[in-house]
Amino acid sequence: MKYDATMVMLPREKLLAFGPQALSDVELLALFLRTGRPGVHVLRFARQMLDHFGSLRALLSADLAAFEHIDGVGVATFAQLNAVGEMSRRYYAAQIKETCLLTSPETTREFLCAELAGEQREIFIVIFLDNQHRVITWSRMFSGTLAHVEVHPREIIREALRHNAAAVILAHNHPSGKAEPSKADHFITRQIVHTCQSLDIRVLDHLVIGHGECVSFAERGWI
Repeated sequence: MKYDATMVMLPREKLLAFGPQALSDVELLALFLRTGRPGVHVLRFARQMLDHFGSLRALLSADLAAFEHIDGVGVATFAQLNAVGEMSRRYYAAQIKETCLLTSPETTREFLCAELAGEQREIFIVIFLDNQHRVITWSRMFSGTLAHVEVHPREIIREALRHNAAAVILAHNHPSGKAEPSKADHFITRQIVHTCQSLDIRVLDHLVIGHGECVSFAERGWI
């Protein structure tokens, strides 16, 4: 096997040498935790936590009750983990307002994935943009159940006109984790596109967010 120096480096050393992107999920969590528990090294403890929750996304969006049976994790650690998730959402919310979404679609995806991570019901978000495709504002316009959200195109139009928006980006999540759009998703998208066209407002995309995946209507050629 080829020797790799990063395999024997501690997370902090590895981060300083190669940047945070070089760390695995286990190493990132271990760096955050700093210590393990009696008889359990921090890297092993981090691995056990990720195995228990299934992913960083699930861990960061879990409620306090989910940590009750994990030795070594108290209210303080839970609060810190919640703060990390919220800081991530606020970071992307700030970044999206500073970016031209036409030239940086990955920023949109990152923002929406962070914003909708852990939601247990469908949330429909609309991002309103000016004629240079810069973000004016964004809104969680509709919320629904585990498998459905009722969307009203006229309300989207009303908000777009109120903000003098020239374009919009639509997005909603699938709490089931599967991002593939449903027939209902296609139907409401066509309705919104048709309604917006009558007032010369462009629908740039509709993004469906799952667990670790995202489907873009624009990329699929559906818009």
